[in-house]
Amino acid sequence: MKASRPAKGLPLVWMAAFLTLTAPAFAQQPDRDDLIWQKSVSQFNQTRQSFLATVDKTAKEGPFQPDWDSLKGYKIPAWYQDAKFGIFIHWGVYSVPAFGNEWYPRNMYRQGTPEFKHQVETYGPQTKFGYKDFIPMFHAERFDPKAWAALFKESGAKYVIPVAEHHDGFQMYQSELSDWNAAKMGPHRDIIGELRSAILAEGLHFGASSHRAEHYWFMNGGREFPSDVQDPKYASFYGPAHVGIDPEKNGTGHPDNAYLDDWLARSAEIVERYHPELVYFDWWVEQDTFQPYLKRFAAFYYNQAAQKGQQVVLFRKNDAFPDGTTVLDIERGQLDHVRPQHWQTDTSVSDKSWGYVKGDTYKSPESLVWQLVDIVSKNGNLLLNIGPKPDGTIPEEAVGILRSMGAWLKVNGEAIYGTRPWTIYGEGPTKVVAGSFHDTATQPYTPQDIRFTRKGNTLYAIALGWPSDRHLVIHSLGTGSGFKVASVSLLGSHAAIRFEQQQDGLHLDLPQKAPGEYAYSFRLIPAK
Repeated sequence: MKASRPAKGLPLVWMAAFLTLTAPAFAQQPDRDDLIWQKSVSQFNQTRQSFLATVDKTAKEGPFQPDWDSLKGYKIPAWYQDAKFGIFIHWGVYSVPAFGNEWYPRNMYRQGTPEFKHQVETYGPQTKFGYKDFIPMFHAERFDPKAWAALFKESGAKYVIPVAEHHDGFQMYQSELSDWNAAKMGPHRDIIGELRSAILAEGLHFGASSHRAEHYWFMNGGREFPSDVQDPKYASFYGPAHVGIDPEKNGTGHPDNAYLDDWLARSAEIVERYHPELVYFDWWVEQDTFQPYLKRFAAFYYNQAAQKGQQVVLFRKNDAFPDGTTVLDIERGQLDHVRPQHWQTDTSVSDKSWGYVKGDTYKSPESLVWQLVDIVSKNGNLLLNIGPKPDGTIPEEAVGILRSMGAWLKVNGEAIYGTRPWTIYGEGPTKVVAGSFHDTATQPYTPQDIRFTRKGNTLYAIALGWPSDRHLVIHSLGTGSGFKVASVSLLGSHAAIRFEQQQDGLHLDLPQKAPGEYAYSFRLIPAK
């Protein structure tokens, strides 16, 4: 990372605002661009300090304290472990250009990228038309939160997590800490508030996601050539745009206390205003300088939830929080084993982008059902993302996928919801490629790939295909397995299933017609 530039020739009023906004000790010596940003948001100092005072008061009044030993007393709620399937929503101003991916606001300022070229050719130079100029084009005129919530219910999802603020710094909610939000600009609607009401009305759990941390450097490409990022009039929106941090080469960085205070206050505002049962932070909070702030937030969030009688979930990526304090989330990936602690995968129905872009391709419902089954068998949940269009409609491809998954879960949900992993996750020839960003690396599954779940003494064996000869052998359930089968039934079918438990496995003769598509769930009752 490049050394910070010294702050030279700054007006005293800027320095006064800086001293008011920050704590005595600095995570990093602020440079000129940091100070310009601090001046631009100084009108919110009093409100920010009020939120921070609430955080610290609540963080010390309740079952948790802002230290890792105390936070390791956190227990993952049973409702979340039962839920298995949730919806993620990436929707914001970046859906207007609908080009590249949801990082368009960064890449349109990075010389040499396709987004930079597209921006100049389509809208003109970044001095004349910057990212801010997409906001008036973000109308959301067809946004119907009740219709969205009804679709999510139909999909079989049990919780929904919209992104409240992405890296671009535009809040999709009503805020007292910034004027750059959907209630005051663009749609002139409290998108998160409306979604919350509709989601809760459908009996689903509501969450919120903040990707604010990355905003510290997100627009820094605009520092390298003439652009509106350098105009102090827009500093409160574009943020510090701190130079020297490139997540593709050097993801580390040290935001100063002023930015960290603002991050914590914005996170607290989301909790105080919307009381989400799930909170998701993106990856950059794993920087060391966030650690004291993460402790304060976690204790605040868990304690205020306890005051309200909520059982909440806070997600982490990688090692941002110590194990045992939060729920691990693996981005666009899976595990190849049963994890004793509950975990989650987040991935998208689309391949190129989390947000809406024109010409994106979409995964098949079959592959996503397979992924859901595999994840659940390993003690995980699937958080599946959609990217709505700027007018507020959900792409037809995404709607079709969600409805197909809902139809499958309507038949097979008994083998998914409320289950826990068995002694092994499954069997079969297909090997999962473990880790982040491998969600499309695994080869298609076969009928010989079986995944197990259990509910009490009942075992479920889910075949990820229908054998052409209608004969299935579950090798893990041979006579020496310790599980003696008393009866077998196929979810969604009234046909009798002939079975015989032999040394090499449980042999099943299947009916002429498969009940549904994608994967098939057998209910196995043990002998008493």
